[in-house]
Amino acid sequence: MRISTRSQVDPFIVMDVMQAASAAEAAGRHIIHMEVGQPGTGAPSGATAALARAMDQGALGYTVALGLPALRARIAQMYGEWYNVDLDPNRVVITSGSSGGFILAFTALFDTGDKVGIGAPGYPSYRQILKALALDPVDLPTSPDNRYQPVPDDFAGMDLKGLLVASPANPTGTMLDRPAMKALIDATQGQSASFISDEIYHGIEYEKKAVTALEITDDAYVINSFSKYFSMTGWRVGWMVVPEDHVRVVERIAQNMFICAPHASQVAALAAMDCEDELQANMDVYRANRTMMIDGLRDAGFSSFAPPDGAFYVYADVSGITDDSRRLARDILDKAGVAVTPGLDFDPIRGHQTLRFSYARGTADIAEGIARLKAYMAAR
Repeated sequence: MRISTRSQVDPFIVMDVMQAASAAEAAGRHIIHMEVGQPGTGAPSGATAALARAMDQGALGYTVALGLPALRARIAQMYGEWYNVDLDPNRVVITSGSSGGFILAFTALFDTGDKVGIGAPGYPSYRQILKALALDPVDLPTSPDNRYQPVPDDFAGMDLKGLLVASPANPTGTMLDRPAMKALIDATQGQSASFISDEIYHGIEYEKKAVTALEITDDAYVINSFSKYFSMTGWRVGWMVVPEDHVRVVERIAQNMFICAPHASQVAALAAMDCEDELQANMDVYRANRTMMIDGLRDAGFSSFAPPDGAFYVYADVSGITDDSRRLARDILDKAGVAVTPGLDFDPIRGHQTLRFSYARGTADIAEGIARLKAYMAAR
């Protein structure tokens, strides 16, 4: 049977690393997981309790395609609380995770063959989802001088139909401040291109609040999720905010592609938004882990990186150690029992000289991982 050319997407290398780590664990080894961007905590207790009550009260079925009205209203309320943005709940669309949001956004905004700019390094699934939709992802190599965030000069003169940015970013954890975000929005709109802001790591910030694109313009797509700050990766529920005149467009696509996001996950997500004490306790762990990771990696010899403003990653330049990050990651796993991610996932050109370290797990795991990395580097 024929296979489409659109299906020829690259593998997600971090998943291969996870598989290798799992195989090592199955063989009896103790592996420290610094490869995956998954919180070490589960959903807030209030979220699971709310779902249990809902299940006792009756069957959970389809919701309307745009999501539960109460959840959309609570998300709009959050934009007022976090950013002082007065957001119409009708512009909020509940999605099957941020991945569902990207599929909806790319389908609503772009036609076959359109060029969409993405910063490199960046989340690899942007590139692969665009390819699968017969769109043309354009990597914009970002500079360490700009803390691995795109700037208008990176795409000046290009015939882009859209620009996708992430702040805080994966894999670097760096953020755009308001002037930088505005400059990108203005430059994109000056080219009559669409602007998409991936804000999945909002809430996980350390020294200052992340800026949402909605503080600057209503003419943008904003995508977020309950996976990271709300610690609900496996629940597959997120949201997007779209311009008022795009709501019906996105709704029609969502009706046909997804019907709706999982009802159970929406119920839990609504309750999770009021579990602030538990969520801030998670943040205390990330703050401690961040300090430990920054200091520990430098002591180990992984010293070239931009300190993360948010998220829970450090993206290190290892060009002084190797020109084959995949081999180095495998060697670290084999000899130190620490799973880390080669940069090739995030930057196909320069990623052979970078590694991503995640500090999303418990503090004891991070401390043990740092100790193992120091011993590994000392033995090289």
